[in-house]
Amino acid sequence: MKNIALTLIALATLGACATPEEQKEVVLIEGIDNAIKPGDNFFRHVNGIWYDSIQIPPSQSGVGAYRFMNFPQRIRLMNLLDSVSKQEHPMGSMEQKVGDFFASGMDTATINSRGYEPVKPVLERIDAITDVPSVMQLVAEEFKAYNSSIMSMYVGPDDKNSTMNIAHATQTGLGMPDRDYYFKSDPTAQGIQEAYKNYLATLFELTGADAEAAAAQAELVYAIEKQMAEVHRTRVERRDVEANYNKFAVADLEAKHPNIGWEAFLTNLGAKTDSIDVGQPDYYDALNTLLTAIPVDQWKVYLKAHTLSNYASYLSTPFTDAQFAYSKLLSGQAEQQERGEQIASQIDGMLGEALGQIYVKKYFPEEAKTRMLELVNNTQKAYAKRIDNLEWMNDTTKMKAKEKLFAITKKIGYPDKWRDYSGVDIQPGKYFENVAAATKAAFQYNLNKLGKPVDRSEWYTTPSTVTAYYNPSANEIVFPAGILQPPYFDYKADDALNYGGIGMVIGHELSHAFDDQGAQFDKDGNVKNWWTEEDYEQFKQRTGAVADLYSTFTVLDTLHINGAMTVGENTADVSGVAAAYDAFKMTAQGQDTTKIGGFTPDQRFFLSIARIWRVKMKEEYLRYWIQNDPHSPPIWRVNGPLMNTPAFYSAFDVKEGDAMYLPEEDRIVVW
Repeated sequence: MKNIALTLIALATLGACATPEEQKEVVLIEGIDNAIKPGDNFFRHVNGIWYDSIQIPPSQSGVGAYRFMNFPQRIRLMNLLDSVSKQEHPMGSMEQKVGDFFASGMDTATINSRGYEPVKPVLERIDAITDVPSVMQLVAEEFKAYNSSIMSMYVGPDDKNSTMNIAHATQTGLGMPDRDYYFKSDPTAQGIQEAYKNYLATLFELTGADAEAAAAQAELVYAIEKQMAEVHRTRVERRDVEANYNKFAVADLEAKHPNIGWEAFLTNLGAKTDSIDVGQPDYYDALNTLLTAIPVDQWKVYLKAHTLSNYASYLSTPFTDAQFAYSKLLSGQAEQQERGEQIASQIDGMLGEALGQIYVKKYFPEEAKTRMLELVNNTQKAYAKRIDNLEWMNDTTKMKAKEKLFAITKKIGYPDKWRDYSGVDIQPGKYFENVAAATKAAFQYNLNKLGKPVDRSEWYTTPSTVTAYYNPSANEIVFPAGILQPPYFDYKADDALNYGGIGMVIGHELSHAFDDQGAQFDKDGNVKNWWTEEDYEQFKQRTGAVADLYSTFTVLDTLHINGAMTVGENTADVSGVAAAYDAFKMTAQGQDTTKIGGFTPDQRFFLSIARIWRVKMKEEYLRYWIQNDPHSPPIWRVNGPLMNTPAFYSAFDVKEGDAMYLPEEDRIVVW
């Protein structure tokens, strides 16, 4: 059985879609399943043969494009780091830092010989706790090493004054992925709850507790977390931008939460500020009460559990095995990722821009950046025309929307200014200490921004990550080098493939400036209304229709997409495809009808969309996805938007009676 694949043929000119001075590679799309009509299930029509034949590697929860491209990306980084680690480099150079970090992480003999010795000093400090103030002092000290427990703070732009960085506090304290895991009673949820308790018990046993005591301690920790979960806001509730912005004077918080002791906590962190944005105040109100309602000795057990869990990945094999035994119920992985893959991922997260400099030199040519900018600019122009043509929006709001659209900053490939890691001391053979050095430096890097102007050049992902994002507080779109590779982008390929691939992603990210959350920010990144009342009501009706439609899509058995939780991403998908198509029609190939491999330009555009979401997941991970991810599963990132795209109907002769057919009056147009 033949997989869907891209077959690269020798360089050939693509007629009208190529400029006279350039030649592009002909990319044939193969493996289409003609037994499935395009209008019945386009995802399966394009990807079905591949889907039914591909095997998910035992060490992965899924395979294919999208975030699962980070699997081969990690292998690429692993090989890069392995090569760097075997060479001599000047002490303090970025090559020395990432190379020695990698080598120390691969030295499992030394790591295993140390057992849990690296965290014993923290456990001893927890044992020395005598009262609530000393609980909070320990929490603050460990937070500086990013060992967070009952407090969560970060420094970032003020939603209502986006030029300045302020302190933000958010709900936290849980060991499972989300509050809902503590309250569901179906067999799958109960299995995860028991696995989590077993994981905690194992951590206690590995540090000296007998089985009975360890099980009792795990139950205690779980009970404390469940009390916290009761006051956590749901993922849907956290989509409300205004409700999750609550700026308090520190003096008022000190008076309101004497047990937390905000002033002492901030002093221990080294944070100087007179105000904090508390995203979810109910959590901190409850925490203030729980700090005295729960005995100090029980808090000590809780803090030990979170410390051991936080550091488990960096300890000996029994700890990493215990962590995996729990996580595989969420991910569906049968085996752990190979060690080199894990360490490469850690380095990418901790020294990402040092590794990124090495990565882009090897894998990201300047020609790719130039072509990508052309696609971004054209999609932006197409978006502006779509705004002009909206029937439901008046001219005043259209003008404001276009002002915001053209104010968007575009970041492509890698930062213009690289992060300085000179203060991070990485030593050969000291893995745990290297992790500690990197995390402490990351904390200090973030803290140093407090009360200072926002650096708009900063990136919030690494160059090698397969992702893209829109940042509302900076009104920017970001496309790291990691995603700028096939199937999303090939600077040598024709426009149909690129506009259907990365073009949809560009349109998607532009649309986030105008989704249910992004639409509440103005062109400068401030939460500020720029709508007329009538237009905003029309907008909410359309995003509501998106939520309603996606809520009808079944994922597993009777499990449906949560339309309210995913409305922002789904709005961006529907609008992103529309903008990408309009941008494609601005190109020579988009205005042509010359076929390649038997497909018209329009057909190749839509085939490319289906190909970039070619993903197969373990059922366990799909269930996790539905509960926690604001994106719809890949099949609905294809079929959902295309059901609402008139050009798709024309390209593949979709008619009434086809499963994906929507009557014209039911097709959603937001942007």
